[in-house]
Amino acid sequence: MKSINLMPMRVRVASELRKAILAGEFKEGQSLSLTELSKQLGISRTPIREAFQTLAEEGFIELRMNKHALVLGIDLKFIQDHYRMRILLEGEAAFCAANNNMDTGEIAEITRNIKNKLPGVAPEEFADYNQRFHTIIWESADNQRLYSFLMSLWNGASKGKAVSNMDHFNRSIYEHEQIISAIAGHQAEQSQQFMHKHVSRGLENMLRSYQLPRNP
Repeated sequence: MKSINLMPMRVRVASELRKAILAGEFKEGQSLSLTELSKQLGISRTPIREAFQTLAEEGFIELRMNKHALVLGIDLKFIQDHYRMRILLEGEAAFCAANNNMDTGEIAEITRNIKNKLPGVAPEEFADYNQRFHTIIWESADNQRLYSFLMSLWNGASKGKAVSNMDHFNRSIYEHEQIISAIAGHQAEQSQQFMHKHVSRGLENMLRSYQLPRNP
């Protein structure tokens, strides 16, 4: 797992673990050690403990008394349900951002910067960019409850194991540019539709990743 920055630490940790479980990187029944994750990520155990509590409430893991958590089994419907909520809420955020006359200068600039760095962008750098792209739109929706729900659903870049980094980077940037253009033009419904399409592709990636053979 990569190092984490941006967002509150407990949210970042939950996001990384959520993504790994959805992508099938952790198997059903696998034990996650609070101490080992702390060493691996280079952070204290407190935000990891808080992330464990969040993921337990969401049905991803089961807490154990010995500072471990057990990964619970998820199925295709679990993944679909998770992403359908993201599709609905991220689309609403884009719709509201367009209606609120969002200034797209910042996301346009960070998108140009990351595009100009291709193909030499590290996955960690792209993940940070992608996270910032989405959270700027959430902030511009100007709805704290919506922002909080989206933060709780965030699982990072939805690439999984079935798509190459470069394919994911290029397609994401293209879709981001569509979203930026629609928001800048105050086209709320089109902004919503482009965001729906963008997050739906993430769902397709994760479903394909889930169905790949698992390592023993």
